[in-house]
Amino acid sequence: MEVIQAIITALGSAAALFTLSKLMGNREMSQLSMFDYINSITIGSIAAEMATCEFTDLLKPFTAMIVFALFNILLSLLTNKSIKIRRLATGKPSILYDNGQLYYKTFAKAKMDLGEFLVQCRVNDYFDLTDIQTALLEPNGKISFLPVSNKRPITGEDLNISPSQNYLVANVIIDGKIMLQNLKHIGNNEKWLTKQLRIHDVSDISEVFLATCDRNNKLCVYKKLTEKMTADLLE
Repeated sequence: MEVIQAIITALGSAAALFTLSKLMGNREMSQLSMFDYINSITIGSIAAEMATCEFTDLLKPFTAMIVFALFNILLSLLTNKSIKIRRLATGKPSILYDNGQLYYKTFAKAKMDLGEFLVQCRVNDYFDLTDIQTALLEPNGKISFLPVSNKRPITGEDLNISPSQNYLVANVIIDGKIMLQNLKHIGNNEKWLTKQLRIHDVSDISEVFLATCDRNNKLCVYKKLTEKMTADLLE
């Protein structure tokens, strides 16, 4: 009986956590503010406690989860409406480096040492600080870099050319299954797809791991390879 109860409470806790996570919105870890991160950990901890509760004690942790989730949703709505609240809740960018000057007070306030900053510079392909015009510490903890004008990548505008615009490609086959909605969305059908697959020497759709199609009806086919690729060259 206790095992069945544990299974039911664990499933209920997981379902509640999943539902609340969806209500709060999907964001990458890198996009979370410090408050969002702590709030998520707190809700997860409450869910873990709820998973091992007796049936009679479920209401307290469940109520706490709801309160934390509602507060998070309310704060998100307020930060979208008010710049002042957004700055209070998530903070604002701080200038670490600008025009050849390192700002010591900003480093101290952010509790970031110079070594960590230089590592982030190298990770972003800046091995010389003179290649950087401005470095900003974003509210999510990441560092954004603005290169000096003569070190930024050349663009089509610099060369006075107008390259054609790139668009999203549609996944028309995934793991041997035809994505009919995607195929229809780009104005094609199974008959067209079968014909294109024959051009790519594919006789059976199950052989295809992934197939994509762009706006110009260019089909790229990736077959299921059984042989293993060696990584010895990287060692």
